[in-house]
Amino acid sequence: MIRPSDALRLFHINWVLLRHGLDEVVLATHLFRPLRFLTYVSPWFWFRQDPQPYPVRIRLTLEDLGPIFVKFGQILSTRRDLLPDDLATELAKLQDRVPPFPGAEARAIIEKALGHPVERVLDAFDEIPLASASIAQVHTGRLKDGREVVVKVLRPGIDKIIRRDIGLLYIIAHLAERYWKEGRRLRPVEVVAEYEKTIFDELDLQREAANASQLRRNWQGSEALYIPEVYWDLTRSNVMVMERIYGTPVSNVAALKAQGVSMHLLGERGVEIFFTQVFRDNFFHADMHPGNIFVEPSGRYISVDFGIVGTLTTEDQRYLAENLLAFFHRDYRRVAELHVESGWVPPTTRVDEFESAIRTVSEPIFEKPLSEISFGHFLLRLFQTARRFNMEIQPQLVLLQKTLLNIEGLGRQLYPELDLWTTAKPFMERWMKDQVGPKALLARARKSLPLIAEDLPELPLRILKIVRQLERQGDHGDWRGAEIQRLQRDLARQQARGVSATVGSVLILAGTLLLLLGPGPLISHGAALTAAVLCLAGGGLLLARLWLWFE
Repeated sequence: MIRPSDALRLFHINWVLLRHGLDEVVLATHLFRPLRFLTYVSPWFWFRQDPQPYPVRIRLTLEDLGPIFVKFGQILSTRRDLLPDDLATELAKLQDRVPPFPGAEARAIIEKALGHPVERVLDAFDEIPLASASIAQVHTGRLKDGREVVVKVLRPGIDKIIRRDIGLLYIIAHLAERYWKEGRRLRPVEVVAEYEKTIFDELDLQREAANASQLRRNWQGSEALYIPEVYWDLTRSNVMVMERIYGTPVSNVAALKAQGVSMHLLGERGVEIFFTQVFRDNFFHADMHPGNIFVEPSGRYISVDFGIVGTLTTEDQRYLAENLLAFFHRDYRRVAELHVESGWVPPTTRVDEFESAIRTVSEPIFEKPLSEISFGHFLLRLFQTARRFNMEIQPQLVLLQKTLLNIEGLGRQLYPELDLWTTAKPFMERWMKDQVGPKALLARARKSLPLIAEDLPELPLRILKIVRQLERQGDHGDWRGAEIQRLQRDLARQQARGVSATVGSVLILAGTLLLLLGPGPLISHGAALTAAVLCLAGGGLLLARLWLWFE
């Protein structure tokens, strides 16, 4: 049911569409389709000037409709599966050109959030904003101890505006899913739901501050990336105070070169930061456009604006890593198999046909520098290929695609000669080795050791109870006795595996402690070393045997 306010907003949207010469969009809807004859009899259509190109009119329309549509257009610009290439390229130009709200109003919001005048916590506060965007604007200030800060303040009333327009997006998405032949495969309702989560996360500055703190911990002491400090005592849901940073905007390549910054180093570090955030941390900055990135003279990146971050499930992360590695090795059959295994394409898909299609798209871009590769064009071809095989869009990967395209644009701007594959491949190989190698097995065993140790003493009694319960159910044929015997054998094997895991982990931990602590008053150096080697060897053999069991 559409409320009167929603109906008025829909009519306003149609008016903006008409104003920008998008009457074909309005007249294509069920509501206005009967009025198509007006295009033949109205002087409005006879004498109007030739409009600008269609993609430009779409971009201008979204800018006129307001911040929620601007941001949605920015997200859509990364969805090459939904849009023609020229339209996606035009939408990528969308910027938050929003006039600032008065500085006195920002001061009032800060004082209400903190519960006392600004002067009690700040020695200085500039009411002229440093930057203004669709969700919030930023002011500069100085703490009582002299530290310079930035103060981010949410726009007044922005929550109400966003809720209204998200509701309209849902209406449009449901209509698209119902009447558009591509609607079910492209899952527009889920895309809007993913966008809703993203945009409302941006409305909570405490969440953004928490994102910044997590990223700062992940990159503490790094020479590649710096994250400014959050001042939690002065942060609320609509106000955030952070350390002020100084650096050169990453888009100012001339200034960076004048400072002697290595463009090659910046290009490689950008790739390293992206893959590290996605795979090592599983927590990545998902709004890495040039306006949010600065560079120190040493070549270290500085990142700001943490309202949008992304994570993946363990399964998606693993499948994505295996896909990338298989892709780097040009093992297109494995790429096709992984798409089937993950459920990204129907189980009835012919792997050999899918493999051939992926090879056709992928081979032309290998061994080329970034300057000769367009990820946008490549993704478009890949999505067109996937469409033939009924591949469903994965909404949880939208932010990752967006971030990857941002990285491409950044790399192309900084160091077009960068070989993305050569830079990324060793990182992915190391990550996979860490995930499935002996170290990873030992880490998982150590993590599960407390649970195993807690349940192990009760395991024989539980097994005995299960077997007796089954026996009491009566002998209903030889198959029931055979099933009980098989269950007994399986349970015995599980018990043996649990004991092996526990003993092996304990031996390895004991050996490690002996090596770290060394000899003591009751044990000589030689005895400590011998005991450590025996413990590590014994534990390693038991865990290796356990690994073979699972294999």
